[in-house]
Amino acid sequence: MGRAHARQALLDMLTVPASVLFAFLMVLVRMLGAFVFVPLPVGEAGPSQLRVVLALACTFALYPRWPVANPPDSLAQMVVWLVSEAALGVSIGLAVSFISESMTVGAQMLSMQAGYAFASMVDPTTQADSGVLLVVAQLTSGLLFFATGLDRQVVQAFAWSLDKYPPGAFAISKGAAEMLLRTGAGVFIVGLRIALPIIGLMLMTDIALALLGRINSQLHMVSLAMPAKMLVALAMLSAILVVFPALYSGFAAQVFGAVRAIVAR
Repeated sequence: MGRAHARQALLDMLTVPASVLFAFLMVLVRMLGAFVFVPLPVGEAGPSQLRVVLALACTFALYPRWPVANPPDSLAQMVVWLVSEAALGVSIGLAVSFISESMTVGAQMLSMQAGYAFASMVDPTTQADSGVLLVVAQLTSGLLFFATGLDRQVVQAFAWSLDKYPPGAFAISKGAAEMLLRTGAGVFIVGLRIALPIIGLMLMTDIALALLGRINSQLHMVSLAMPAKMLVALAMLSAILVVFPALYSGFAAQVFGAVRAIVAR
């Protein structure tokens, strides 16, 4: 009898209620929806299981915030709830991805003007040839993402969403969609703020070289223009590099303000 009672007690301890399993599944789907877009420095270069492991780790970290809800009554309702959870995760992940894309857009604006679009290197995130400035911008934004503590803010945003939206309660509203679009427009604003000083300097360099070529027609400005512009762009980029963290943090605060507004609706 003693062994039977001990065995039954062990089985009772190992039995997980269906509500806990359902809460785990809903939170995991929500996290997986975001980690599709969260800008990791390794991107696609690392193993594909990395995102799943990170989603699982964040899911268990949010265990105190897991919603208490009964499983759905039908398979159709289960599918609807899963789609709703994935939509919320994708919305948060898409908003967070705007932060790193702002620096990539700025680098794309500079690449052609500064002459760096002609040089390419292997992009560690896609294993394909990409512009030098694009690769540097992607790696820098990925490192700033963790250096500024945005990874903790992502987990905190999910904690807010679990408090506000139980499983299946989220629906993409018109206001949330408009807020995401306005936040996405900030990508081009930040990119232009990064690139505009260097583009202006490139314009002044072109005018100066054109005047020199006009004054002395024997000077071969065509062969000197590209190296001069690349050196000037590199010097200017090094000079304004100190403002990148401030621009990154400022836009990140704007993005997470939008995320907070979306999950608090």
